Amino acid sequence: IYITKEERDALLNHPMSTQSLAQVRDIFVFHCCIGCRAGDLLKFTKDNVIDGAIEYIAGKTADDRPLTVRVPLNSIASAIIEKYKDEKRKALLPFVSHQKYNDYIKKCFEEAGITRLVTVIDTKTGRSKQVRICDYVTTHMARKTFIGNLYAQVQDPNLIGALSGHVEGSKAFARYRHIDEDLKRKTVELLE
Repeated sequence: IYITKEERDALLNHPMSTQSLAQVRDIFVFHCCIGCRAGDLLKFTKDNVIDGAIEYIAGKTADDRPLTVRVPLNSIASAIIEKYKDEKRKALLPFVSHQKYNDYIKKCFEEAGITRLVTVIDTKTGRSKQVRICDYVTTHMARKTFIGNLYAQVQDPNLIGALSGHVEGSKAFARYRHIDEDLKRKTVELLE
């Protein structure tokens, strides 16, 4: 489950009720533009910005097979970095704790009206249920959004995996890949 580019933009452009929520919203949108794991995002400093891209060693691969990930910054990500530029702060962005990030992003979604229903598995019953996306969102949805929106445009798992830090042929990558309704509809229309 991920948000569309249109929902991401609606979130980015919605005025938040507090500065803290606006900051978390901006960090989430930045996160959607670079697709890293939240643990890697927390560690970014200004030194990770190299020649117009974020460059880092994916934390999950650091001990086993270090994988350098390089994600070119789009105009949205660059603008967010510029907005929060602070020579006194070592961190790239003014980050809150991981738990507050999860709590605040739910509030941001609700304030922006991103409340559509999504179908999820109830962990207690094992059955499907519908919940509002604003109640379901976590930091990990930013990574899913990056991968899902790119895959909808470019169905090349190796290219997208290189941007998300997945090794070639990664079985984990398949969990992120979502075939959206538009792609399904276009495929079925091939039968006409």
